[in-house]
Amino acid sequence: MGVYILCVMGNVLILMLISSQSRLHTPMYFLLGCLSIVDVCFTSVTIPRTLYSLISQDLSISFHGCFIQLFLFYLAGNMDSFLLAVMALDRYAAICQPLHYRAIMSKRTCICLLTFSFVLLSFHGTLCTIITSTLPYCGWVIHHYFCDIPAMLLLSCTDTSAQQMVIFIEGSVIVMVPVLFILGSYVFIIRAVVKLRTSKGRTFSTCSSHLTVVFLFYSSIIFMYFRPSSLYSITYDRVISVVYGIIIPTLNPFIYTLMNKDVRKSVKKVMRCGSEDGRTWKKEAEDED
Repeated sequence: MGVYILCVMGNVLILMLISSQSRLHTPMYFLLGCLSIVDVCFTSVTIPRTLYSLISQDLSISFHGCFIQLFLFYLAGNMDSFLLAVMALDRYAAICQPLHYRAIMSKRTCICLLTFSFVLLSFHGTLCTIITSTLPYCGWVIHHYFCDIPAMLLLSCTDTSAQQMVIFIEGSVIVMVPVLFILGSYVFIIRAVVKLRTSKGRTFSTCSSHLTVVFLFYSSIIFMYFRPSSLYSITYDRVISVVYGIIIPTLNPFIYTLMNKDVRKSVKKVMRCGSEDGRTWKKEAEDED
């Protein structure tokens, strides 16, 4: 419960910071705000229901409720992935195409990319839900703390190799396309920084927080869903799910706060705001006298 509260508070703090500080009203921080919203939704899909089960000792979940949870989990989780890809595009435009940055990363472009991602991932989540919900099930004990595809397939009475192949191929496209896009973007970014060696080196420092989140998120996702079936383990699955489903969304706000100079400055400004406002009001009052 403490981790969930910390996750919500951290991401809400980022949202409040972005909305209140004019220096953060840029495409980069608009996308960071969207990432915070998605992270809160992502953790809220699983943690509250799990906490309720632990407190009430009611470990059951309805058939329809299970697959609604599965759909929302894959929608929110993959939105994280696509948002990281759009943020990589933002960094590419800022460093490699600075004169065209505003045109490339306009508000309209950001909204269109996010809308496209949401629609595409809704179809992805629907496909995964249909494939798993139409299977015959013999067991009714899910060896996981939420409804996830690997755990659901283990309960099926029939051979699921065909379903696993469809999910693997389609899921690989959904996961690997953003990964390859991010890697490609950073190849161009690194080339530009090494070639020019100007103030873009300082701009590149803003990428460190993004790269940290990308590494943590994708390393756990790829290990969870793209390792050989012989390595599947109920214990490992639970641990890895906690990492990418709870720990990483909780760490994101702190990573962006500690590793981003603009965000750190805004935090310091907000913390000093009360005393500065008091001194400003006093000075203005004296001027009026």
